[in-house]
Amino acid sequence: MRIAELSRRSGVSVPTIKFYLREGLLSPGTRTGRNQAGYDETHERRLRLVRALVEVGGLSIAAVREVLRAVDAPVAAVPALLGRVRRQPSAPPGGADDPLSGWADVEVARLITRRGWAVGPDHPAARALADVLATAERLGHEGFPAVVDKYAVACEGLAAVEMESLAVRSLADGGGGAEERVEDVVVGTVLGDAAVTALRRLAQDDASRRVFGRADEVG
Repeated sequence: MRIAELSRRSGVSVPTIKFYLREGLLSPGTRTGRNQAGYDETHERRLRLVRALVEVGGLSIAAVREVLRAVDAPVAAVPALLGRVRRQPSAPPGGADDPLSGWADVEVARLITRRGWAVGPDHPAARALADVLATAERLGHEGFPAVVDKYAVACEGLAAVEMESLAVRSLADGGGGAEERVEDVVVGTVLGDAAVTALRRLAQDDASRRVFGRADEVG
C-alpha cells in the first residue's frame, strides 16, 4: 500500500508517519519508485503500537525507541521490560541533601519490607515513590504514608490480575512467539496504566457524590 493508504488504515497522519520513519520508529517501506515506497500490514501494526505508546502511554520518542528495540529483539525479562515501558514521574523540588529525601527513602524501604515485595529500594519506582512521599510531607500531608500503604494493597491485586491476564493470553496463543509476548507486555502495561487512571477518577467521582452529595462535581 502507499503511504496515504497506510495513513488512512492506521489513523496516523502522513506527516507523522514520515516523522516516525525519520526517527527510526517505523522501518522503511519497499522502494517502488524514485520517491515512492510500498508498505504492508506489519507497518500498519507497528504504527498502531507507536501511536498507543505515544498518545495513550505518554512515552517520549526516545522511550518508544527503546521499547521497540525490546519488541524487535525480545531478550529482556518481563520485569526489566516493564521498567522501560512505564513513565516515571519527574522529581519534585528538593535535593540530595534534603533531609526529607532520606526520610522518604527509609519509608519506602519499610513499605517494601512490610509487603514482602521481591524488589529492592534502589528500584526506579521506589525512588519515584520516595519523591512523592517527600513532596506530601513538604505540603503538610503527614498522613499520606498511611494512604500509600492502602494503595500498595490495592496495587498488589492489580498486579496479580495483570500477570494472570498475560499468562492466560500466552496459553490461548499456544505460547506465541517471543515478539508477541513482549508486545503483550508493552500494550498491556500502557493500556492498563491508562485504564487504572480513568477508573480511579470515575470511582473518585462516584465516591465524592455519595459522601458530599450530587452537587459536588469532580473535574
